[in-house]
Amino acid sequence: MKARRIAFLGLMVALAFVLSYVEMLLPINIGIPGAKIGLANLVVMVALYKLGPRDAFTLSLVRVLLVGFTFGNMAMMLYSLAGALLSFVAMIIGKRTNLFSAIGVSVLGGVFHNVGQIIVAMFVLETASLVYYLPFLVVIGTVTGIIIGIISGMIVQRLKV
Repeated sequence: MKARRIAFLGLMVALAFVLSYVEMLLPINIGIPGAKIGLANLVVMVALYKLGPRDAFTLSLVRVLLVGFTFGNMAMMLYSLAGALLSFVAMIIGKRTNLFSAIGVSVLGGVFHNVGQIIVAMFVLETASLVYYLPFLVVIGTVTGIIIGIISGMIVQRLKV
């Protein structure tokens, strides 16, 4: 059983990596720099509900590091890591309270990913004025969180692991 779980987790890491790459190729411009759909979060959400928080955290961390080393730089990894960590903590809390559906947990993840990135940017750039950018990112995080939540909820219902 352990080998099957490790193999499944490996496939999930590969899928998250590919979805991150696909998202980098998509020319989606919604007028807000850095705003993305978060396709790889589909995989993290499925892992959270099907494999548990420890494996989902491992998946998220490995994906951020792989994508950062392959397609980015240290600054990109720092922002992604901050967003992923804060987002994951929010999703775990949301899921454990049983107050949120998969869509609500995904929205928490989308919003807090953006909050984490803004916090890091405020420290790196040494300016608090970036907080004015946050309402736009909260809206984007909410919309993309709803989309990712709906899709990941459908996948979780159909996936037998």
